[in-house]
Amino acid sequence: MRIERLFLEHFRNYVHQEVSFDPVCNVIFGENAQGKTNLLEAVQYLSCGHSNRAKIDRELIEFQAESAVIVGEIFARDRDFILRTELYREKRRKLWVNKVPCKTSSELSQVFQTVFFCPEDLLLIRDGAAARRRFLDNALCQLRPRYAAALAAYRRAYAHKTRILRDCEEQPGLLDMLPEFNERLIQSGAVVIHYRAQFTEKLAAIAASNHADCSGGREQLSVVYKTVSTIQNPLEDLPVLTQQLRTHMEALRNAELASRLCLSGPHKDDLLVEIDGRDAKTYSSQGQTRTAALSLKLAEREIYKNVTGEPPILLLDDVLSELDPRRQEFVLNRISGGQVFITCCEDDRLPVLLGGKVFHIFAGQVTG
Repeated sequence: MRIERLFLEHFRNYVHQEVSFDPVCNVIFGENAQGKTNLLEAVQYLSCGHSNRAKIDRELIEFQAESAVIVGEIFARDRDFILRTELYREKRRKLWVNKVPCKTSSELSQVFQTVFFCPEDLLLIRDGAAARRRFLDNALCQLRPRYAAALAAYRRAYAHKTRILRDCEEQPGLLDMLPEFNERLIQSGAVVIHYRAQFTEKLAAIAASNHADCSGGREQLSVVYKTVSTIQNPLEDLPVLTQQLRTHMEALRNAELASRLCLSGPHKDDLLVEIDGRDAKTYSSQGQTRTAALSLKLAEREIYKNVTGEPPILLLDDVLSELDPRRQEFVLNRISGGQVFITCCEDDRLPVLLGGKVFHIFAGQVTG
């Protein structure tokens, strides 16, 4: 799969831009704050309907504009696609695939997928559990439409339950609705746990191999999915997970009422990452945790390829500059086989090593 052409209008600092890409490698250089990351962000948005950098879509619209447009010409599954997104300040966005309106953003992901890798991802191991859940969610929402639907349903039910627990002392009648939202959380939460466990099992095997290669076989990486305590084996069938999640929620009912917090469910999940049997977050060096993060992100790309039959588009946003030469070489040796975008601050050795097209970005203008 590949993106052949991108059209932007009032997206971030791009007033109007059209650019055609190389099918293999695209090196994008320029000084900071000129629009390199924004270009990659537009490609990512077309693949999944959201940005890792923006909390709300309005942030993606140029300051002086009321709307923004992203159009991509995509080749995937031996077919041509045109994806179009229109973002507005005052109304709901609109999405199209080949001029057919989309009901959900998962319809974009069914056309093509991206793996976005930025310097912040090198902190994935050291960050809190929320960062690792976000990593799982971003990967699975592109890969599994049912997961995206279950996660959205879980978040809606979680928001309702949180408001009930928060306001029930002043409005006791709200507690009558609690069983309904508990059941919604149980049903959607079990699906979330099911897919996270399946994905992590594949992730762990590939990431362990990656880490061993990068460390010269000196270190062993393990990744374990951790969810609610009543679920001993998250790879169990969905009915078993549903009942075990229900048991956990019932056991914490009084604690939730006392604390006015939603204490049970996959919103507290985490990935336990260990290197040579020790918790990487606590005991590993910066170099070890960076190698582990690299291994996870590259494993994500490999899983996409195995599931869809095509490697996803890889977006590397100034990652190489954060790595020592050995880890740079490790990444460069593993990015072949699909379309790649790499941003950097200088037109350095990358074009010589990788070939493809080179683009220069200055003040929201692309040349090359």
